[in-house]
Amino acid sequence: MKNQQIFFQSSMPRAGSTLLQNIMGQNPNFYVTPTSGLIDLILGARIGYNENKEAQAGDKGMWKRGFYAFCREGMRAYVSETTDKPYFLDKSRAWGPYYRLLNEIYPNPKIIVMIRDLRSVFASMEKKFRSNPDYDDGLLNNVTLQNITTEQRVETWSKTHPIGYAVDKLRQTFLDRTADNFIFIRYEDLCNRPDDIFKSLYEYLELPYFQHNYSNIPQITYEDDSIHGIYGDHKIRNELKMFPDDWIQVLGEPISNWIYEKYKWYFDMFMYEKEPKPILQSVSQNIGVPDSTLTTTWSNKNGGW
Repeated sequence: MKNQQIFFQSSMPRAGSTLLQNIMGQNPNFYVTPTSGLIDLILGARIGYNENKEAQAGDKGMWKRGFYAFCREGMRAYVSETTDKPYFLDKSRAWGPYYRLLNEIYPNPKIIVMIRDLRSVFASMEKKFRSNPDYDDGLLNNVTLQNITTEQRVETWSKTHPIGYAVDKLRQTFLDRTADNFIFIRYEDLCNRPDDIFKSLYEYLELPYFQHNYSNIPQITYEDDSIHGIYGDHKIRNELKMFPDDWIQVLGEPISNWIYEKYKWYFDMFMYEKEPKPILQSVSQNIGVPDSTLTTTWSNKNGGW
């Protein structure tokens, strides 16, 4: 079997995860996935492992070792069958929450987590809702008056997939300290200081640096977004640039402030301020983003980001 190294991306929704995959895919040594089902194969095997009473009646130690070995070799075979490239970057929001399971299967995994100002995340969801008036995803109910306003939709998304799940699981990784092993990249920093970000990323991955082209980013990954519904937009822009924050215009100031107060821990953790910052017009400029916001592994900071 080929000697290949697997890396993982487990990011917030609407935070540039597809963009990161496609930039990384410029490196000829990397195979990058769209949203992957690899972890679901592992979780499916875990169901069988837990529910098979006959095997559990035998040597439990062997059954446990066999389960981990089955998943480990299965993961390696999956990657080997997919590509000959030495590095494989798998994208699934579940990798971070299942870090402890993954660590037993693939020790000391390196996990990339893209994060973004949550007001921009909610605003992105709301814009997708508004831009698809022909589509009924069951969210809105005029009879029961459910989710008929932006405020109601934001509150619903804060309690459900994808945002509520992702934020709650992310917070848990800080509480149980598994986040010590991740690298966090702010979407805003990726857009404003891509070279700095990728130098830190390659250092975290313990790989030689590769110079990426941020002005011409071809779409490498493909997903049928009709499967994901109106919120699963996985098409990227071919040039890396930051657009002005529009969450106040989309959500309104009261809702934006509600998000900030509800997730104060998140805004403090990742150094997002209550007021929007000026937006850079070119990726070559380095104004407006202090050095302290450069991406880093959580464990390299004392008591916070």
